[in-house]
Amino acid sequence: MQELQGNIDSILFQSDSDGYVVARFKEKFKRQCITIVGCIPYITEGENLKLEGEWTTHPHFGKQFKVSSCEEIVPDSTAGIERYLASGVISGIGPVTARKIVEKFGEKTLEILDNDITRLREIEGIGEKKIQLICNSYSKQNEIRSLMIFFQTYGITANQCVKIHKKFGNDSIKVIKENPYVLTEEISGIGFKTADKIARNAGIQLNSPFRIQSGIKYIVNNFCGLGNTYMPFDLLINRAIESLGVSRKEIEENIYDSSASGKIKLENVNSKICVFTLPYYYCEMNITRKILQLSLSKYEDIKIDVNKEIEKFEENNNVKFADSQKEAINGAFKNGIEIITGGPGTGKTTIINAITQIFEEINYKVFMAAPTGRAAKRMTEATGREAKTIHRLLEMGISEGQDNILYSRGEGAPLECDVLIIDEASMIDVMLMSNLLKAISVGTRLIIVGDADQLPSVGPGNVLRDLIQSKCVKIVRLKEIFRQSRESLIIVNAHKINNGEMPILNKKGKDFYFIRCNNPENILDTLVQLIDKRLPKFNKNWDKMRHIQILSPMRKGVLGINNLNTKLQEILNVKSKEKKEKEFRDSIFRVGDKVMQIKNNYSLKWVRISGDGENEGLGVFNGDVGYIEDIDNDKNTLTVIFDNEKRVVYDNLYLDELELAYAITIHKSQGSEFPVGIMPIFMGPPLLMNRNLLYTAITRAKQMVVLVGDLKALKFMINNDKSFERYSLLKYRIMDIMESGLNADIPEVKAE
Repeated sequence: MQELQGNIDSILFQSDSDGYVVARFKEKFKRQCITIVGCIPYITEGENLKLEGEWTTHPHFGKQFKVSSCEEIVPDSTAGIERYLASGVISGIGPVTARKIVEKFGEKTLEILDNDITRLREIEGIGEKKIQLICNSYSKQNEIRSLMIFFQTYGITANQCVKIHKKFGNDSIKVIKENPYVLTEEISGIGFKTADKIARNAGIQLNSPFRIQSGIKYIVNNFCGLGNTYMPFDLLINRAIESLGVSRKEIEENIYDSSASGKIKLENVNSKICVFTLPYYYCEMNITRKILQLSLSKYEDIKIDVNKEIEKFEENNNVKFADSQKEAINGAFKNGIEIITGGPGTGKTTIINAITQIFEEINYKVFMAAPTGRAAKRMTEATGREAKTIHRLLEMGISEGQDNILYSRGEGAPLECDVLIIDEASMIDVMLMSNLLKAISVGTRLIIVGDADQLPSVGPGNVLRDLIQSKCVKIVRLKEIFRQSRESLIIVNAHKINNGEMPILNKKGKDFYFIRCNNPENILDTLVQLIDKRLPKFNKNWDKMRHIQILSPMRKGVLGINNLNTKLQEILNVKSKEKKEKEFRDSIFRVGDKVMQIKNNYSLKWVRISGDGENEGLGVFNGDVGYIEDIDNDKNTLTVIFDNEKRVVYDNLYLDELELAYAITIHKSQGSEFPVGIMPIFMGPPLLMNRNLLYTAITRAKQMVVLVGDLKALKFMINNDKSFERYSLLKYRIMDIMESGLNADIPEVKAE
């Protein structure tokens, strides 16, 4: 092991994701620079370092010094201090400010920054806001550097280190040495293997109960992350043996010990053991209890002639309801809870309008909500009445300093309405449904509207389908397509595909087209031509960035969204000197880029720039799409405008929650609508390339659908009605109580 001292002359390559660096390093007392490589997070040009490592020879680039560890050396001259400060390592200090600071304080500059940073007020041009920015950046840089050095051998990225520091503060290293497995629960992207490596180095034994129980919880959480609310016991055993490398007996013992200590919940259903994490167990129990309370309670008899009101609505709005649609409207007045389900064009929105209008005429207070901002906005536009996201309806907040979600509306402060209508219910997972039902008083009528044939929610559970299949509430299935909707092949073909039939293709003057292509490369070229030239030329009103959306079943491969986004960015948002950009991991973000939030973040703050409602709020959610308005590389921030009305400023900490959205997965498109939808059609994993996925994709488009690819693959998807099984007990819980008799006690379960 050799030791070198000197400063970073220039950085040739620097990865944000893992801190890997290729740089030119000028050794102390030597004229020539050398090349250094290695994981050296957060270094900047001009920085003085002591390096440890070994000389190696690269077959193409020659002699290099491979760094195994580094340590910052405080600059020992005013020139060195100025260069260090001017390098940009501290936010708020650039070359001009660095020169002023060093001219004022000389060799005592770093001492001033360490011990009396408020003296920067003595320098012209540095006010209170800038001092605070410099102070925060300087202290954060010092704290995070030691954390990153500790983690550099474990493959933990620079961004993850920042999140670790935000979560655990200055005690991060101490906390993680005591319990490395806390990383798997608190920091996204850090898996059990990484935490396990840290644990082994900390001396935690392979068969330690602490390790095995942490591994069990991690495996169950990961499984639930795929959409399940529990994990079958035998499957958990097999996965744990594979992951933990210990015996079946030790795993079984620790599963039962974890259950006894309240870390997980075991439930025996039909002689099969189901393993729950506590949140999803309590959610299922709470949903079961409240749904049965609402469905079995007696409601006030509304003394109006609903059929006459329906006739009046038909006459005033020039519509004619089918029998099933009339049944849905009547059901809203006869039942405490009703589910209305149907595909596109079956009149769900018109039915919501009719129900709302009739209730309002008799002075009933009606609230409307949907799971996402996009769905709520569409609901508002279609009905002319305010609709909120469910989170906003429940008055979501964040507990101070802990990032825990809190809802002001709940059992102690229920929603003050007579009727609640929820749209796009297929997107609601068990957590959100549980919190929503807590806020509904017995006596409030609940109308749930959604398409049960869409893909299930991104989060755990299969709530809408489970409620329908449990048959515990009034269900109305809409089959008949409204007359005006029959003119659209998008709607006609959606129903054909859902019934396992081939769609009508390429009918002149219609809105559903199929372009045959033989291989992935040809499909890719055609997709690019369609979005860049052919479709905008076909309809001058279609903006290629905002109105045309590519939907793909997969993330990887030639036709996966990762590759598609790279290709489309090059064409739709061309690199130029006028556009600021920022490199992050494998992506380049550029001003003007279309981007998507890919996970729920309840603590991100937004400010409204247009429209009505609150001027600011919290929460940006999985699937929200926006456009990059600005990139500030000095402050390390990126600003996105969502839905043309909400401005969100991201710092580096949250950039891993954004991705380009010129192409998005079909799963992420749920709840969205686009004028034009384009989908590549190709052979892929059978469980993924199915009818359900295709149906969801084409129902996202409103004016035109273009499928590009292999006709055999299209036929395969339509014939393939298999999909991933979701493990959920909600349906069985409800049916079990219903079958026990209506007088059975309804369980009341609350999380402690």
